[in-house]
Amino acid sequence: MPDFVYLASQSPRRRQLLEQLGIAHVLLLPNVDGDTEEDAEALEAVLPGEARASYVERVTGLKLDAAVARRARRGLADAPILCSDTTVALGRTLYGKPDDAAHAARMLAELAGHEHRVLTAVALQVGAKRLSALSVSRVQFAPMTAAQIDAYVATGEPLGKAGAYGIQGRAAAYVEHLAGSYSGIMGLPMYETAQLLRAAGFEI
Repeated sequence: MPDFVYLASQSPRRRQLLEQLGIAHVLLLPNVDGDTEEDAEALEAVLPGEARASYVERVTGLKLDAAVARRARRGLADAPILCSDTTVALGRTLYGKPDDAAHAARMLAELAGHEHRVLTAVALQVGAKRLSALSVSRVQFAPMTAAQIDAYVATGEPLGKAGAYGIQGRAAAYVEHLAGSYSGIMGLPMYETAQLLRAAGFEI
């Protein structure tokens, strides 16, 4: 059985969810020791006409490719590498992480009062084999006034989160209904991730 996984994500929520599964992990992040060979924004660019699921699965694959190369470049011990990416979709519009507070407010104004989808792809590299899964959830947001949106953005919580909100934080006050995976909306669907880890030899 493997001893640990590399987690190629800066998200503290993904670390927390992996810990909840009892999986030991080591972060495998870019921009360490002068490692500047990766362009995260380029990895996350949406291709013209790209479908929601295709986008999040492709970006997750590219991020995992980068992590695999990063491990080899640094000469680190061999171990499974886990990568995940989340996007929010309202119709055909994809919402990644907001650029700033004003961008976050615009995103929230568009999501408020509507049902949107949260898609989280997970991929695990085990030697030469790659395992992957996709979680799709639906979230119904209550209407929000401009003052409510501004107050939420002022907390700083929307920054760094797909769709400009964290369901595990204050945004929960505006979630009328959700169907799917709560942990997937947080950024790492526990059921699908556990399935991949079991297939790689972990006992969960």
